[in-house]
Amino acid sequence: MNASPLATTAAAAEHFDVLIVGAGISGVGAAYHMTQQCPAKSFVVLEALESFGGTWLTHKYPGIRSDSDLYTFGYRFKPWVGPPIATAEEILSYMGEVIEDNDLAPHIRYRHKILDASWSSETNLWTVDAVREDTGERVAFTTNFLWMCQGYYRQSAGYTPEWPGMADFKGRIIHPQTWPDDPQLDGKKVVVIGSGATAATLIPNIADACAHVTMLQRSPTYFVPGRNAIELADQLRELDVEEAWIHEIVRRKILHDQAAFTQRSFHEPEVVKQELLAGVSAFVGPEVTAEHFTPRYRPWRQRIAFVPDGDIFRAVGAGKASVVTDEIDRFVENGILLKSGKVLEADVVITATGFDLNVLGDIAFTVDGRPLDFSQSVTYRGMMFTGVPNLVWVFGYFRASWTLRADLIADFVCRLLGHMDRKGAKKVMVALRPEDRDMPLLPWIDPENFNPGYLMRGLHLLPRRGDKPEWQHTQDYWAEKDELPAIDLDEACFVYEGAPARTPVAAE
Repeated sequence: MNASPLATTAAAAEHFDVLIVGAGISGVGAAYHMTQQCPAKSFVVLEALESFGGTWLTHKYPGIRSDSDLYTFGYRFKPWVGPPIATAEEILSYMGEVIEDNDLAPHIRYRHKILDASWSSETNLWTVDAVREDTGERVAFTTNFLWMCQGYYRQSAGYTPEWPGMADFKGRIIHPQTWPDDPQLDGKKVVVIGSGATAATLIPNIADACAHVTMLQRSPTYFVPGRNAIELADQLRELDVEEAWIHEIVRRKILHDQAAFTQRSFHEPEVVKQELLAGVSAFVGPEVTAEHFTPRYRPWRQRIAFVPDGDIFRAVGAGKASVVTDEIDRFVENGILLKSGKVLEADVVITATGFDLNVLGDIAFTVDGRPLDFSQSVTYRGMMFTGVPNLVWVFGYFRASWTLRADLIADFVCRLLGHMDRKGAKKVMVALRPEDRDMPLLPWIDPENFNPGYLMRGLHLLPRRGDKPEWQHTQDYWAEKDELPAIDLDEACFVYEGAPARTPVAAE
């Protein structure tokens, strides 16, 4: 009798104790923590792209940079020695040093795009099918544990709304996420649609080449302009303090200040708002600030981007860039017709309109032959899901640096793997407890708390949350830095293979 395709795949599969998905900032960090905290375990990192870096590799638009400081966006174990706001090139160099210094390269397989992942309760293994995009070869892996570090948005293409008349426009439409090698902006009238960190980065970096660049926004965003330097770090370096100490001291100072600022944004939002607006007004004056840089929402309902040296505001102040706050009626041959009736002429339109949420890498998941719908699961602290065994997802913070949570989750995963070994458990899942039976199940995040467009568009794809801390992603680093290390891995939320029988509550 011929072997089934599944058996053939399984027989040819390469096995690892842990399979890490993605070689971006989270995946490289996860690989480091495996070598340090679980040195006896085998692991592999599968990356669809040709190299490491994730966002910092795929995004190639002019000026691409972090909107978080590298003392907190950088790893806790690797001192950052450059300016706090870093370019993509600087971040890639930093990540490359982590890979080289810790001999991580042999663990990473590039151009491996994962197609599907299937869990079998008979074997207590995940089978992962992938294609090598350099050769077209299909390859398979089995693993005891999946560590999802692939990020949360689709890398292949950004989000561009469908506006009427786009086909009538005679110019060029570019999305920053798929920046062309030849944008041909010299001497052109350019309109950048959007008001977030991408628009604020692009505009000052193309303003000198364009005839003129205009930021077209439906509504303003909060920004924090400031010097791209940290005085405390400079002072400590003058004192010849070791870089590892500087990294930790400055990191703690930034986190302390961010915590205070975040709390103030909730408790005295109007005061914080006026402080933020004053920072912008210092560059462009109160009238322009009132008309174009005064958001309608309270601070921190959407991400606040740091603008190094106020570069976008200096471009506006110098007349190289301008801002129009209006809505799009339709595209026309020579530009964009606004709802006010004005035509904004353009040779090139750049749609800095965000990205599409991507739940777990567009991978087709099955559990014991049943397709997995993550939106029907309930999240355990934003990293595990009811009904999904031996899997952890890294989803970072909105109000603090992503990598802070990547490091915390790495500690959790390594501790969980060790705990499973000590218990002799091959399988772990989270399950609602009897006391959670009547718990209301809510969207992943409260829109009143945080509501950027990409999250609202994709909220229906994400797992649900409960009204208890363990069943939600609180977005609160300052609480989680103490709570996650203190998780009791034998609490009733965790169900291990071989543990005393109990009846979990279904997440229906």
